[in-house]
Amino acid sequence: MSVDMETCPASAPFFGFMGVTSALVFANIGAAYGTAKSGVGISSMGVMNPGLVMRNIIPVVMAGVLGIYGLIVAVIIQGSIVQPQNGFSQYSLYTGFAHLAAGLCCGLSGLAAGMAIGIVGDAGVRAVGQQEKLFVGMILILIFAEALGLYGLIVALILSQNNFVCEGNANN
Repeated sequence: MSVDMETCPASAPFFGFMGVTSALVFANIGAAYGTAKSGVGISSMGVMNPGLVMRNIIPVVMAGVLGIYGLIVAVIIQGSIVQPQNGFSQYSLYTGFAHLAAGLCCGLSGLAAGMAIGIVGDAGVRAVGQQEKLFVGMILILIFAEALGLYGLIVALILSQNNFVCEGNANN
């Protein structure tokens, strides 16, 4: 077995596509959880203080941004996956693993951030409904929760740029 077949097997793109899937699915699960949990809090708070509903929609918006992070990383990774040529893979295991790591990094960071935004958003909007002075504190906590997803996006973008080109496979 040649070195090219070991570093560039036909199964290598699977890991890249799993990175695409991981980035989008996990980030969207986090976004959905954050949206749903915060939405429940907003609905509950809106019964007592309907004038604050639009002001307290911020956690829902912040949770939705997490899904966009996953979409960005998924599109970047997908654009880097190359088709086999002449029956030989042009996509290396190294690149596949880097793309899987990037997808997991963004997706799981988005999931964690979505959970944090959902919990803080739910409790925060209910508290703001009773005491409006808590609004700034809630926003600061939400910003730090959103930053977790942003950190995952940044590291995923860096990881997605790692690649190894399989140049010799077409000549075998």
